[in-house]
Amino acid sequence: MTRRDDYLSLYNSYLGHCNEHDFAGMTTFYAPIIQINGVPTDAGAVTAQFAPLVTAFPDWHWKVRHLLVDGDDIVVHFTVTGTHRGTFRGQEATGRQVSVTEFTLYKVKDGKFAEVWDLLDTDAIIQQIG
Repeated sequence: MTRRDDYLSLYNSYLGHCNEHDFAGMTTFYAPIIQINGVPTDAGAVTAQFAPLVTAFPDWHWKVRHLLVDGDDIVVHFTVTGTHRGTFRGQEATGRQVSVTEFTLYKVKDGKFAEVWDLLDTDAIIQQIG
């Protein structure tokens, strides 16, 4: 297997945990201290940020549109979908479905995600739940 194959396998396994909303499983893919958009963050705090999102959108799902491995970088372009069933940023549940774009770059070091740069169109979510 090549490094590319290893990283594809690593990422696909991680994505499975994400889409199952398995926060404990997700945490195992992170370095103990991981850079999130340039800010050093404890691995447990990273997954904690997903809890309110999944509470608001219990069927939150990431679908890969494009995935690129370049050296120690994994770059992913997603379509993210969910149904607004709980409070999100002060907005009570509307039952509306959302679909937004997300781009994420992961830097792998020693088999773990050491850095993540993420861009999610949160404004589009707010507009769609309206």
